[in-house]
Amino acid sequence: MNSSEYLDYPKQILEYMDGFFVSKTMFAACELGVFDVLHESDLALSAAAVAARLGTSVDGTDRLLSACVGLKLLKAEMKNEEAFYANTDISSIFLAKSSPRSLYHMMMFHSHTTYKCWHFLPEAIREGKNQYERAFGISSKEVFEALYRSEDEMETFMRYMDTIWNIFGKDVLTAFDLSVFSTVYDLGGCSGGLAKQFVSVYPESTITILDLPKVVQTAKKHFITDEEHRISFHEGDFFNDPIPQADLFIMARIIHDWTEEKCLQLLNKIYKSCKPGGGLLLVEVLLNEDKSGPLTSQLCSLNMLVKTEGKERTPSEYSKLLTASGFKDIQVKATGKIYDAILGRK
Repeated sequence: MNSSEYLDYPKQILEYMDGFFVSKTMFAACELGVFDVLHESDLALSAAAVAARLGTSVDGTDRLLSACVGLKLLKAEMKNEEAFYANTDISSIFLAKSSPRSLYHMMMFHSHTTYKCWHFLPEAIREGKNQYERAFGISSKEVFEALYRSEDEMETFMRYMDTIWNIFGKDVLTAFDLSVFSTVYDLGGCSGGLAKQFVSVYPESTITILDLPKVVQTAKKHFITDEEHRISFHEGDFFNDPIPQADLFIMARIIHDWTEEKCLQLLNKIYKSCKPGGGLLLVEVLLNEDKSGPLTSQLCSLNMLVKTEGKERTPSEYSKLLTASGFKDIQVKATGKIYDAILGRK
Protein backbone atom coordinates (compact mmCIF):
# COMPACT_ATOMS: atom_id res chain seq x y z
CA MET A 1 0.00 0.00 0.00
CA ASN A 2 1.50 3.34 -1.10
CA SER A 3 1.26 6.51 0.97
CA SER A 4 -1.85 7.88 -0.77
CA GLU A 5 -3.72 4.57 -0.35
CA TYR A 6 -2.65 4.48 3.30
CA LEU A 7 -4.13 7.93 3.89
CA ASP A 8 -7.33 7.05 2.02
CA TYR A 9 -7.78 3.78 3.95
CA PRO A 10 -6.20 3.73 7.44
CA LYS A 11 -6.39 -0.07 7.78
CA GLN A 12 -4.04 -0.23 10.77
CA ILE A 13 -6.02 2.34 12.73
CA LEU A 14 -9.32 0.59 11.99
CA GLU A 15 -7.91 -2.79 13.03
CA TYR A 16 -6.64 -1.33 16.30
CA MET A 17 -10.01 0.32 16.92
CA ASP A 18 -11.79 -3.02 16.64
CA GLY A 19 -9.13 -4.94 18.56
CA PHE A 20 -11.34 -5.50 21.58
CA PHE A 21 -13.92 -7.17 19.32
CA VAL A 22 -11.40 -9.96 18.84
CA SER A 23 -10.57 -10.53 22.50
CA LYS A 24 -14.19 -10.35 23.68
CA THR A 25 -15.26 -12.80 20.96
CA MET A 26 -12.66 -15.29 22.18
CA PHE A 27 -13.54 -14.65 25.83
CA ALA A 28 -17.26 -15.19 25.15
CA ALA A 29 -16.63 -18.43 23.27
CA CYS A 30 -14.52 -19.68 26.19
CA GLU A 31 -17.02 -18.62 28.83
CA LEU A 32 -20.00 -20.17 27.03
CA GLY A 33 -18.11 -23.45 26.50
CA VAL A 34 -17.96 -23.46 22.69
CA PHE A 35 -14.50 -25.03 22.53
CA ASP A 36 -15.40 -27.63 25.16
CA VAL A 37 -18.51 -28.80 23.31
CA LEU A 38 -16.61 -29.14 20.06
CA HIS A 39 -13.62 -30.76 21.79
CA GLU A 40 -15.87 -33.43 23.29
CA SER A 41 -17.66 -34.16 20.02
CA ASP A 42 -16.35 -36.78 17.62
CA LEU A 43 -18.05 -34.99 14.73
CA ALA A 44 -18.31 -31.41 13.52
CA LEU A 45 -21.49 -29.77 14.78
CA SER A 46 -23.97 -27.33 13.31
CA ALA A 47 -24.74 -24.03 15.01
CA ALA A 48 -28.12 -25.44 16.06
CA ALA A 49 -26.47 -28.47 17.68
CA VAL A 50 -23.94 -26.31 19.53
CA ALA A 51 -26.70 -23.93 20.67
CA ALA A 52 -28.78 -26.85 21.96
CA ARG A 53 -25.88 -28.12 24.06
CA LEU A 54 -25.02 -24.66 25.39
CA GLY A 55 -28.57 -23.46 25.93
CA THR A 56 -27.96 -20.41 23.72
CA SER A 57 -29.82 -18.85 20.80
CA VAL A 58 -29.20 -20.42 17.41
CA ASP A 59 -28.75 -17.05 15.71
CA GLY A 60 -26.31 -15.70 18.28
CA THR A 61 -24.38 -18.98 18.34
CA ASP A 62 -24.15 -19.05 14.56
CA ARG A 63 -22.68 -15.54 14.51
CA LEU A 64 -20.20 -16.38 17.26
CA LEU A 65 -19.06 -19.59 15.56
CA SER A 66 -18.68 -17.79 12.25
CA ALA A 67 -16.53 -15.09 13.88
CA CYS A 68 -14.36 -17.78 15.48
CA VAL A 69 -13.81 -19.27 12.03
CA GLY A 70 -12.66 -15.86 10.85
CA LEU A 71 -10.26 -15.74 13.81
CA LYS A 72 -8.98 -19.22 12.84
CA LEU A 73 -10.08 -20.59 16.21
CA LEU A 74 -12.63 -22.86 14.50
CA LYS A 75 -12.92 -24.48 11.10
CA ALA A 76 -16.13 -24.91 9.13
CA GLU A 77 -17.29 -27.37 6.50
CA MET A 78 -20.42 -26.83 4.40
CA LYS A 79 -22.88 -29.71 4.09
CA ASN A 80 -26.14 -29.21 2.26
CA GLU A 81 -25.72 -25.43 2.54
CA GLU A 82 -25.25 -25.64 6.32
CA ALA A 83 -21.99 -24.98 8.17
CA PHE A 84 -20.61 -27.60 10.54
CA TYR A 85 -17.97 -26.49 13.01
CA ALA A 86 -14.95 -28.06 14.69
CA ASN A 87 -12.04 -26.83 16.77
CA THR A 88 -8.69 -26.05 15.23
CA ASP A 89 -5.75 -27.83 16.89
CA ILE A 90 -4.70 -24.68 18.76
CA SER A 91 -8.19 -24.24 20.22
CA SER A 92 -8.39 -27.84 21.40
CA ILE A 93 -5.01 -27.47 23.10
CA PHE A 94 -5.29 -23.98 24.57
CA LEU A 95 -8.97 -23.02 24.76
CA ALA A 96 -10.80 -26.22 25.71
CA LYS A 97 -11.16 -26.16 29.49
CA SER A 98 -10.34 -29.86 29.89
CA SER A 99 -7.00 -29.62 28.08
CA PRO A 100 -3.88 -29.87 30.31
CA ARG A 101 -2.53 -26.75 28.60
CA SER A 102 -5.78 -24.80 28.65
CA LEU A 103 -5.69 -20.99 28.89
CA TYR A 104 -9.35 -20.91 29.91
CA HIS A 105 -8.74 -19.41 33.36
CA MET A 106 -6.44 -16.78 31.90
CA MET A 107 -9.22 -15.82 29.49
CA MET A 108 -11.76 -15.58 32.30
CA PHE A 109 -9.50 -13.44 34.48
CA HIS A 110 -8.87 -11.02 31.63
CA SER A 111 -12.54 -10.92 30.67
CA HIS A 112 -13.99 -10.44 34.17
CA THR A 113 -11.25 -8.45 35.89
CA THR A 114 -8.64 -6.94 33.58
CA TYR A 115 -11.12 -5.80 30.92
CA LYS A 116 -13.21 -3.91 33.47
CA CYS A 117 -10.15 -2.04 34.77
CA TRP A 118 -9.06 -1.11 31.25
CA HIS A 119 -12.38 0.64 30.72
CA PHE A 120 -10.96 3.33 33.02
CA LEU A 121 -7.54 3.66 31.35
CA PRO A 122 -7.98 7.43 30.72
CA GLU A 123 -8.71 7.95 34.42
CA ALA A 124 -5.69 5.83 35.36
CA ILE A 125 -3.45 7.99 33.18
CA ARG A 126 -4.91 11.23 34.52
CA GLU A 127 -4.62 10.14 38.15
CA GLY A 128 -1.60 7.84 37.96
CA LYS A 129 -3.24 5.08 39.99
CA ASN A 130 -5.08 1.78 39.58
CA GLN A 131 -8.79 1.64 38.88
CA TYR A 132 -10.12 -1.19 41.03
CA GLU A 133 -12.32 1.21 42.96
CA ARG A 134 -14.07 2.49 39.84
CA ALA A 135 -14.24 -0.94 38.20
CA PHE A 136 -15.55 -2.88 41.19
CA GLY A 137 -16.74 -0.33 43.75
CA ILE A 138 -14.25 -1.48 46.35
CA SER A 139 -11.33 0.18 48.07
CA SER A 140 -8.08 0.05 46.12
CA LYS A 141 -5.94 0.42 49.24
CA GLU A 142 -5.05 -3.26 49.19
CA VAL A 143 -5.31 -4.06 45.50
CA PHE A 144 -4.38 -7.72 45.82
CA GLU A 145 -7.18 -8.34 48.26
CA ALA A 146 -9.42 -7.41 45.31
CA LEU A 147 -8.14 -10.45 43.43
CA TYR A 148 -9.40 -12.65 46.24
CA ARG A 149 -12.91 -11.27 46.77
CA SER A 150 -14.25 -14.83 46.95
CA GLU A 151 -12.82 -18.33 47.02
CA ASP A 152 -13.98 -18.92 43.43
CA GLU A 153 -12.33 -15.73 42.23
CA MET A 154 -9.13 -16.55 44.09
CA GLU A 155 -9.06 -20.00 42.49
CA THR A 156 -9.63 -18.46 39.03
CA PHE A 157 -6.70 -16.07 39.55
CA MET A 158 -4.50 -18.88 40.83
CA ARG A 159 -5.39 -21.10 37.86
CA TYR A 160 -4.50 -18.17 35.61
CA MET A 161 -1.07 -17.98 37.29
CA ASP A 162 -0.70 -21.76 37.07
CA THR A 163 -1.38 -21.59 33.33
CA ILE A 164 1.36 -19.00 32.82
CA TRP A 165 4.07 -21.19 34.31
CA ASN A 166 2.88 -24.30 32.48
CA ILE A 167 3.74 -22.41 29.31
CA PHE A 168 6.68 -20.19 30.28
CA GLY A 169 8.12 -21.78 33.42
CA LYS A 170 10.87 -23.95 31.96
CA ASP A 171 12.11 -21.12 29.74
CA VAL A 172 12.76 -18.74 32.63
CA LEU A 173 14.10 -21.45 34.94
CA THR A 174 16.66 -22.65 32.39
CA ALA A 175 17.81 -19.17 31.39
CA PHE A 176 20.51 -19.69 34.05
CA ASP A 177 21.93 -22.84 35.65
CA LEU A 178 20.17 -22.88 39.01
CA SER A 179 21.30 -26.39 39.99
CA VAL A 180 23.90 -24.92 42.38
CA PHE A 181 21.11 -23.73 44.68
CA SER A 182 19.77 -26.47 46.95
CA THR A 183 17.28 -24.57 49.14
CA VAL A 184 14.92 -22.30 47.23
CA TYR A 185 12.08 -20.00 48.27
CA ASP A 186 9.45 -18.92 45.75
CA LEU A 187 8.09 -15.69 47.21
CA GLY A 188 4.47 -15.11 46.23
CA GLY A 189 4.50 -18.53 44.56
CA CYS A 190 0.69 -18.63 44.41
CA SER A 191 -0.55 -21.92 42.93
CA GLY A 192 2.90 -23.50 42.83
CA GLY A 193 2.95 -23.59 39.04
CA LEU A 194 6.52 -22.33 38.84
CA ALA A 195 7.60 -24.49 41.79
CA LYS A 196 6.36 -27.60 39.95
CA GLN A 197 8.38 -26.62 36.92
CA PHE A 198 11.41 -25.97 39.12
CA VAL A 199 11.48 -29.43 40.71
CA SER A 200 11.05 -31.04 37.29
CA VAL A 201 14.07 -29.14 35.94
CA TYR A 202 16.21 -29.38 39.11
CA PRO A 203 15.37 -32.74 40.75
CA GLU A 204 18.09 -32.40 43.43
CA SER A 205 16.67 -29.17 44.86
CA THR A 206 13.76 -28.44 47.18
CA ILE A 207 11.54 -25.39 46.96
CA THR A 208 9.25 -23.67 49.45
CA ILE A 209 6.33 -21.47 48.43
CA LEU A 210 5.86 -18.45 50.70
CA ASP A 211 2.46 -16.82 50.28
CA LEU A 212 -0.53 -15.55 52.24
CA PRO A 213 -2.29 -18.19 54.39
CA LYS A 214 -5.46 -18.34 52.30
CA VAL A 215 -3.42 -18.67 49.10
CA VAL A 216 -1.38 -21.50 50.61
CA GLN A 217 -4.52 -23.30 51.74
CA THR A 218 -6.07 -23.03 48.26
CA ALA A 219 -2.84 -24.23 46.65
CA LYS A 220 -2.77 -27.29 48.90
CA LYS A 221 -6.42 -28.00 48.17
CA HIS A 222 -6.45 -27.56 44.40
CA PHE A 223 -2.94 -27.45 42.94
CA ILE A 224 -0.19 -29.36 44.78
CA THR A 225 -0.49 -33.12 45.19
CA ASP A 226 1.04 -35.24 47.95
CA GLU A 227 3.40 -36.77 45.39
CA GLU A 228 5.09 -33.41 44.88
CA HIS A 229 6.99 -33.86 48.15
CA ARG A 230 9.89 -31.57 47.25
CA ILE A 231 7.51 -28.62 47.34
CA SER A 232 6.65 -27.27 50.78
CA PHE A 233 4.73 -24.23 52.03
CA HIS A 234 5.37 -21.30 54.33
CA GLU A 235 2.41 -19.11 55.27
CA GLY A 236 3.27 -15.46 55.57
CA ASP A 237 3.34 -11.93 54.19
CA PHE A 238 6.77 -11.26 52.69
CA PHE A 239 6.49 -7.55 53.43
CA ASN A 240 5.56 -7.91 57.10
CA ASP A 241 6.75 -11.34 58.24
CA PRO A 242 10.29 -12.76 58.54
CA ILE A 243 11.73 -14.35 55.40
CA PRO A 244 13.73 -17.53 56.18
CA GLN A 245 17.25 -17.99 54.83
CA ALA A 246 17.72 -19.72 51.50
CA ASP A 247 20.27 -20.22 48.73
CA LEU A 248 17.98 -18.83 46.05
CA PHE A 249 14.90 -16.66 46.12
CA ILE A 250 12.55 -16.50 43.16
CA MET A 251 10.15 -13.63 42.57
CA ALA A 252 8.08 -14.13 39.43
CA ARG A 253 5.76 -11.29 38.40
CA ILE A 254 6.11 -9.73 41.85
CA ILE A 255 8.43 -6.71 41.60
CA HIS A 256 6.42 -5.21 38.73
CA ASP A 257 3.45 -4.83 41.09
CA TRP A 258 5.10 -2.26 43.35
CA THR A 259 6.52 1.25 43.57
CA GLU A 260 10.29 1.80 43.66
CA GLU A 261 10.12 2.38 47.42
CA LYS A 262 8.32 -0.89 48.12
CA CYS A 263 10.57 -2.78 45.70
CA LEU A 264 13.65 -1.62 47.56
CA GLN A 265 12.04 -2.42 50.91
CA LEU A 266 11.40 -5.98 49.78
CA LEU A 267 14.71 -6.47 47.96
CA ASN A 268 16.70 -5.27 50.97
CA LYS A 269 14.83 -7.73 53.14
CA ILE A 270 15.53 -10.58 50.74
CA TYR A 271 19.21 -9.68 50.53
CA LYS A 272 19.54 -10.04 54.30
CA SER A 273 17.93 -13.51 54.16
CA CYS A 274 19.97 -14.65 51.17
CA LYS A 275 22.89 -16.90 52.11
CA PRO A 276 26.40 -15.79 51.01
CA GLY A 277 26.92 -16.96 47.44
CA GLY A 278 23.18 -17.24 47.01
CA GLY A 279 21.01 -15.44 44.52
CA LEU A 280 17.73 -13.82 43.57
CA LEU A 281 15.93 -14.68 40.33
CA LEU A 282 13.43 -12.14 39.03
CA VAL A 283 11.02 -13.19 36.30
CA GLU A 284 9.44 -10.21 34.58
CA VAL A 285 8.29 -8.69 31.30
CA LEU A 286 11.11 -6.45 30.10
CA LEU A 287 10.96 -3.20 28.15
CA ASN A 288 13.65 -2.24 25.67
CA GLU A 289 16.16 0.22 27.07
CA ASP A 290 15.00 2.91 24.61
CA LYS A 291 11.32 2.12 25.44
CA SER A 292 10.72 1.28 21.76
CA GLY A 293 9.06 -2.01 22.62
CA PRO A 294 8.24 -4.82 22.71
CA LEU A 295 4.58 -3.89 22.26
CA THR A 296 3.47 -6.68 24.59
CA SER A 297 5.68 -5.25 27.34
CA GLN A 298 4.39 -1.73 26.76
CA LEU A 299 0.79 -2.90 27.00
CA CYS A 300 1.66 -4.90 30.13
CA SER A 301 3.01 -1.72 31.67
CA LEU A 302 -0.33 0.01 31.03
CA ASN A 303 -1.97 -3.03 32.59
CA MET A 304 0.13 -2.50 35.71
CA LEU A 305 -1.11 1.09 35.82
CA VAL A 306 -4.81 0.19 35.78
CA LYS A 307 -4.45 -2.75 38.19
CA THR A 308 -1.49 -2.21 40.55
CA GLU A 309 0.99 0.29 42.00
CA GLY A 310 3.79 -0.85 39.70
CA LYS A 311 5.05 -0.91 36.13
CA GLU A 312 7.18 -2.90 33.73
CA ARG A 313 10.86 -1.91 33.63
CA THR A 314 13.98 -2.08 31.47
CA PRO A 315 16.91 -4.41 32.28
CA SER A 316 18.94 -1.45 33.56
CA GLU A 317 16.09 -0.37 35.85
CA TYR A 318 15.94 -3.83 37.40
CA SER A 319 19.72 -3.95 37.66
CA LYS A 320 19.68 -0.62 39.47
CA LEU A 321 17.12 -1.91 41.99
CA LEU A 322 19.11 -5.07 42.63
CA THR A 323 22.41 -3.22 42.94
CA ALA A 324 20.92 -0.72 45.37
CA SER A 325 19.82 -3.66 47.51
CA GLY A 326 23.31 -5.16 47.64
CA PHE A 327 23.13 -7.77 44.89
CA LYS A 328 25.98 -7.97 42.36
CA ASP A 329 26.96 -9.77 39.16
CA ILE A 330 23.55 -8.94 37.70
CA GLN A 331 22.75 -10.95 34.57
CA VAL A 332 19.77 -10.59 32.25
CA LYS A 333 18.61 -13.31 29.86
CA ALA A 334 15.89 -12.88 27.25
CA THR A 335 13.92 -16.05 26.57
CA GLY A 336 12.43 -14.91 23.27
CA LYS A 337 8.94 -15.18 24.77
CA ILE A 338 6.95 -12.87 27.05
CA TYR A 339 8.86 -13.40 30.30
CA ASP A 340 12.58 -12.92 30.82
CA ALA A 341 14.97 -13.63 33.70
CA ILE A 342 17.26 -11.46 35.83
CA LEU A 343 19.70 -13.05 38.27
CA GLY A 344 21.59 -11.24 41.03
CA ARG A 345 24.12 -12.80 43.42
CA LYS A 346 25.10 -12.10 46.99
